[in-house]
Formats: sequence, structure tokens, C-alpha cells
Amino acid sequence: MTSTATIAKTPVAPYYAVIFTSQRTDVDQGYDQMAQRMIALAFQVPEFLGVESVRSADRLWITVSYWQSEDAIRRWKTHSAHTIGQEAGRNMWYSDYVLRVAKIERAYGMITDY
Repeated sequence: MTSTATIAKTPVAPYYAVIFTSQRTDVDQGYDQMAQRMIALAFQVPEFLGVESVRSADRLWITVSYWQSEDAIRRWKTHSAHTIGQEAGRNMWYSDYVLRVAKIERAYGMITDY
């Protein structure tokens, strides 16, 4: 998985952000393929709005996914393919991680359709 090159187009607030911050291990075995599969599957989940991801040289990675509702976030958390990815992450790809869920009350920027 490479860093996404665009800012996610989100609807008018409110909506939700899931912020996944991870410290990666040196193990890359299958990670990029799994990450791409997870993004493709997330786009199939109703109420998924988009994703942004960045990686630092010291293997600190941040991915923010946007969702219309907390119910959608819960459905994604328990999606069968996603749970396989979560387990692989805990066992192989992450030395540490934290997941935060936030409600976006407002958003603004240079692009007028946030």
C-alpha cells in the first residue's frame, strides 16, 4: 500500500473518522496486498466515505477512514475479511497501534465541497 495521493472527499459534517496509528515491524510479508484488499472491501461497505494514509520513514503509519455512522464502523470492525487482516496485523505487522474514533463536527479547507 502506498500513501494515498488525494484528500478524501467527505460530505457535510457530521460524520465519523477512524484514526489508525501504527508502528510497523520490519515484516512486510503480504502487508501491501492485504492493505489494498481492505481498502477495496471498505469501499463496498455502505456508508464508507473514503480514506487517507501516510507513512513515515521510521515506520509510523497513520490511516484515517471516514464513515457516515458508528453503525457502519461497527459493521466494518466485524467484517469477516477485516478480522483476518486485524489478526495478521497483531501477529505480524504491528509492534504497536492505537485506534481512535472521532465524530467530525465541521470540516473546511481550500476545496469547497468538504
